[in-house]
Amino acid sequence: MIVEVQGWLDDIGKFHPSSTMEPFCPFLLAGVSLPLARALKGNETTTAESNWTTTTSGPGDPGPAQPLLAWLLLPLLLLLSLLLAAYFFRFRKQRKAVVSASDKKMPNGILEEQEQQRVMLLSRSPSGPKKYFPIPVGHLEEEIRVRSADDCKRFREEFNSLPSGHVQGTFEVANKEENREKNRYPNILPNDHSRVILSQVDGVPCSDYINASYIDGYKEKNKFIAAQGPKQETVNDFWRMIWEQKSATIVMLTNLKERKEEKCCQYWPDQGCWTYGNIRVCVEDCVVLVDYTIRKFCIQPQLPDGCKAPRLVSQLHFTSWPDFGVPFTPIGMLKFLKKVKALNPTHAGPIVVHCSAGVGRTGTFMVIDAMMDMVQAEQQVDVFNYVSRIRNQRPQMVQTDVQYTFIYQALLEHYLYGDTELDVSSLEKHLQALHGTASHFDKIGLEEEFRKLTNVRIMKENMRTGNLPANMKKARVIQIIPYDFNRVILSMKRGQEYTDYINASFIDGYRQKDYFIATQGPLAHTVEDFWRMVWEWRSRTIVMLTEVQEREQDKCYQYWPTEGSVTHGDITIEIKSDTLSEAISVRDFLVTFNQPLARQEEQVRVVRQFHFHGWPEIGIPAEGKGMIDLIAAVQKQQQQTGNHPITVHCSAGAGRTGTFIALSNILERVKAEGLLDVFQAVKSLRLQRPHMVQTLEQYEFCYKVVQDFIDIFSDYANFK
Repeated sequence: MIVEVQGWLDDIGKFHPSSTMEPFCPFLLAGVSLPLARALKGNETTTAESNWTTTTSGPGDPGPAQPLLAWLLLPLLLLLSLLLAAYFFRFRKQRKAVVSASDKKMPNGILEEQEQQRVMLLSRSPSGPKKYFPIPVGHLEEEIRVRSADDCKRFREEFNSLPSGHVQGTFEVANKEENREKNRYPNILPNDHSRVILSQVDGVPCSDYINASYIDGYKEKNKFIAAQGPKQETVNDFWRMIWEQKSATIVMLTNLKERKEEKCCQYWPDQGCWTYGNIRVCVEDCVVLVDYTIRKFCIQPQLPDGCKAPRLVSQLHFTSWPDFGVPFTPIGMLKFLKKVKALNPTHAGPIVVHCSAGVGRTGTFMVIDAMMDMVQAEQQVDVFNYVSRIRNQRPQMVQTDVQYTFIYQALLEHYLYGDTELDVSSLEKHLQALHGTASHFDKIGLEEEFRKLTNVRIMKENMRTGNLPANMKKARVIQIIPYDFNRVILSMKRGQEYTDYINASFIDGYRQKDYFIATQGPLAHTVEDFWRMVWEWRSRTIVMLTEVQEREQDKCYQYWPTEGSVTHGDITIEIKSDTLSEAISVRDFLVTFNQPLARQEEQVRVVRQFHFHGWPEIGIPAEGKGMIDLIAAVQKQQQQTGNHPITVHCSAGAGRTGTFIALSNILERVKAEGLLDVFQAVKSLRLQRPHMVQTLEQYEFCYKVVQDFIDIFSDYANFK
C-alpha cells in the first residue's frame, strides 16, 4: 500500500508542465454531477429537500422557474463535462508519452529497503529543492535534536529534497536485452558513465556488463564499488570483477535470505575450493562474531597457459542489519567499519560493497565512512551534499529517510564517544591516564568515562509490558525491568493472562546473539516462572552472583533443593551434586518436565549452577582471579552442552549480573583479537537492560580483571 501511495504521489508530482489541472479533473467532474442531478429532479425534489435543509433562495425567488432554468443549463453542463473529459484524457496520453525510465514506480516488494518506509510521505516544496549546508561537529547533537522533533519531520524533509540521481545519466547498457536478466531488480541500474566495465569475453556479447558502479569516497576517487548482491547467473562475473579491479575487500550488508526471500546468492564455498568461471576461490578462514562474520579467501584465475599468483580477499559480512529498518544502535556498525578499514590493504583496488540492490544499506555504509573521514579532516559533516553527489554515480543511494537518519546517529555516536578501543599492550598506559598522575586514587579520568554512560537514556516507553500492574508485582526493583524488544518471553498458560512475562532480558555475547539471559534472583512467587524459562529456552548453565540472604535481607529465593527434589509447577528439580571449590559452589540439577511433550523431546536435562560466593553486596570481589576462573568454568560448560543461553542473576539482575556479562564479552575479545573496549562493552549492555554495571567501582573492576588476566597470561601466544 505504501509503495502504491508513493507511486500516486510521484504521479502527481511528475505530470506535464502544461497539464497542471490534471489531478483535479476527477474532482471537477464530481462537482458538476451533483447540481446537474438536482436540477433534473425539478420541483418535487426541491420540495422534498426543503423539509430538512435550510434554503438559500431569496424571498423573491420564483419557485416554478427552476425546471426551466435546469433545462437551459443542461446542454451547457454536458458540453462542459465533455470538454473537461477530453482535456483530461488528452494530457493523460501526452504525459505517458514523455515518461522516462526514472518515472517508473517501484514494484511492491522489489527492494527490502523500500518496505522499511513507514512514514507519511511529504509533498515536495513548490519552491524547488532546499539547500542544506555542512554542520560543524560541535553543533551536530543540537541539529539532530531539531531534525528529530515531530517524529523526525525535518529529517524527512531533508531526505525528500535529495535528487534521485536518475536525470543525470543514461542506462543504455543496463537496459540491453542481453543484460536485463543480470539485474536483480529492473529499476536499480548502473549509470553508463560510472558503471564498472569488465573485460570482454571473446564470442560473448555484452560480457563486459555487471550491475555495479564506481563510488567516490570523501576525497578518494572510486574508493568503492557499489554492487547488487550476485544472482546465480552473475556469480562468475562478480569474481571476475574482484580479480580485474584488484579488490581485496568485500563488504556484504545483507543476509542471503530475509523474510524467506532470496536477497543474495551465496557466491562463496563454505569450505574447500570452488571455481567460478575461471576464478578459483578457496576458503582460508572464517570467524563468526555477534554482529559480523569475517571470511578470508584465496583467489586465483585458472588460465590455459598457466596460473597467475593468488591473492587474499577478505569478506566482511555484517549480519545484524534487521529485516526492517536499521540497526537498533550504530555501535556494531561503527566497529564493523573500523574492522573494514583495518583489513583493507593500502594499495588495493576499490572496496566492493553490496547489499541486495546495492543502493540502500550500501549507500548508508559508504556515507558513514566518508563523513567520518570528513570529520577528521574538517571537523564538520555534509551528509546532504555527499549523498547528492554519489546519487549521480548510482541512483537512489541511501534509500529511506530511516537510513538517512541512522547516518546522523552513527556520526553523533562517533563524535560523542570517539574510538575507545585499546590494544592489550596499551591497557596499562590507558589506566594510568584514567587514574591521573597525582596519585593512584585520583580517578577523575575514570569517573568522566563512567559518567558518559549516563548518556544512555533509559527508554521507559519500551517497558510497557514490565510496567503493567500485574507484572510490576514480579519485580524486585521497579527501576530494573526488561525492555519489550529483548525481554524473555515464556509460553502463555492457558486461560491465564500475563503468564508469558518474566523479569529477564536476552543479552548478546561476543560471538552469539542472545547468548545470555540477565534476570533477577527469583521471588517466592516467580520461582515457577524462573524454571519455566530455564526449561523453555534450553539453558544448561546458571550463574548466581548473590547469596540467598545478605545483611539479613532476602536477596534471592532459594530455587533449588538442599537435598532430594522440589517441584515448581510442571518442573521437578532434583539435586545430584554440590561441590565447593575456591569461592564457587558447583551444583548439578536433574530437571524434569512433568507433562507429555508434543514432539519427541527429552523430558529430563542436567542443568549446572555456578554459585560465586566472593562478591559482597556492597563493593567488588577482593581480586580478579576468582572472576577469571568463574568465566573459564562457565565457558567450558557451554562448550560441552551446546552453547544454549547462559542464565545469569544476582539480586536485581543489573549490577553484578552486568559486570559478569561485560567481563565475559571483554575477555573473550581479548583472547580472540588482543583488543578490548570496556566503555562500549558496558554501553552496549545498558542499551539492552537498564543499569547494567551499576557503579563506578564495578566499572573500574572490569579494567582490573582484564589487567589481571593479561598479567596471568603474560605470554600472549598462550591465549590468542
